[in-house]
Amino acid sequence: MSGFFFELKESMMIALRAIRGNKMRSILTMLGIIIGIWAVVVMTTAIRGIDNSFKNGISALGTDVLYLDKWSWFTNEDWWKVKNRRNITMEQYDKFKEMIKLPIATAPVTNSRQTIKYGDRSIESVFLNGSTADYLKTTNFTFDMGRFYSEIESKGSRYVAVIGSEIAKNLFPRGDGLDKTIKIGGVDYKIVGVLTEQGSFILGPFNPDQQVFVPIGTIFQNFQGHSNGTITFNIRAASPAMIEDTKAEAEGVMRQIRGLQYNQENDFSINQQEGLMENYNSVVGVIQIAGLFITGLSLFVGAIGIMNIMFVSVKERTKEIGLRKAIGAKKRTILGQFILESSTLCLMGGIIGMLLAILTSLLIKQYIATSISYSAVIIAITISLITGVAAGFAPAYTAAKMDPVDALRYE
Repeated sequence: MSGFFFELKESMMIALRAIRGNKMRSILTMLGIIIGIWAVVVMTTAIRGIDNSFKNGISALGTDVLYLDKWSWFTNEDWWKVKNRRNITMEQYDKFKEMIKLPIATAPVTNSRQTIKYGDRSIESVFLNGSTADYLKTTNFTFDMGRFYSEIESKGSRYVAVIGSEIAKNLFPRGDGLDKTIKIGGVDYKIVGVLTEQGSFILGPFNPDQQVFVPIGTIFQNFQGHSNGTITFNIRAASPAMIEDTKAEAEGVMRQIRGLQYNQENDFSINQQEGLMENYNSVVGVIQIAGLFITGLSLFVGAIGIMNIMFVSVKERTKEIGLRKAIGAKKRTILGQFILESSTLCLMGGIIGMLLAILTSLLIKQYIATSISYSAVIIAITISLITGVAAGFAPAYTAAKMDPVDALRYE
């Protein structure tokens, strides 16, 4: 056993000496491994952050919520056919709320895009969300400060607003937005609540962090011409297990309200977050495939580069190999020496790639909450070592089977 460790130590010393003796060649050889490890770690880190951000956003919206709408979110229905559907109105919502039994909460929602101003700060094309006080019951919102608008404020169409965390950061960098008056499309609104960060950039306009919430009556009074002219019903099931039953009841009630005959198809859609999940999974799938392709290509190029350099190294050190074999070095010793050298090159490349990935992760963290996971570190080191062994085996085997007499004669 002591002989094995002695051979290992000697092989490592020879490998490090060879790498130090050809610094530039070693760095260029490691480049493919560095890029490959950087790519796999950054991809893993970014997808983990995106996944956490998306799940937090979905959780804020509520996984047990249905959205009855004129529009269909993620289907291949003919756009013009959907566009020509009748708008859904507040009168229909009032009937729907009276007739529906299974949901624990429902709320009408209409939207508008408006410019939000406070002093000399402004944000253009903000997603203005108009609803009733019941809207809060259809979400999992939490508040950094203040509250949601009350039923009295909602029914009285009071000029009060709740703002998302991103809106608050942009308009009130010092965090003093509560009770301030902002202008929404030129109309004054008093801020009664500021949401904690709970959305996801993947959700786009559905991200609560980038929205402003006001009583629905104020949108009808001031921005009806700028809204989409139709109402969405947010419908919260009693539990995720009840969502299909709630969906079936909502469909039946809405068909009755819209006066549809049994042989007529729905002129409305009931959307679920499954559509968002499917869309998200497809996007992440494409990112993963692209990332794996880049990683695989970089590692393959790096492995070929290391293999070629190791063949060159074997040729340059033919006399050294012959001398070592002549004084008793075994085939396994020579084989281990060159495999160890290529593995060391790959491992050093992997460590450099990891360090670059950590720096990149810190940049990504400015936009999404993420961190380097232990699994990513283990994967990176394992891939580096496997690549080193695979790339170094052929040159090492060539060196190990050399005849010592022929090797000593080599010029």
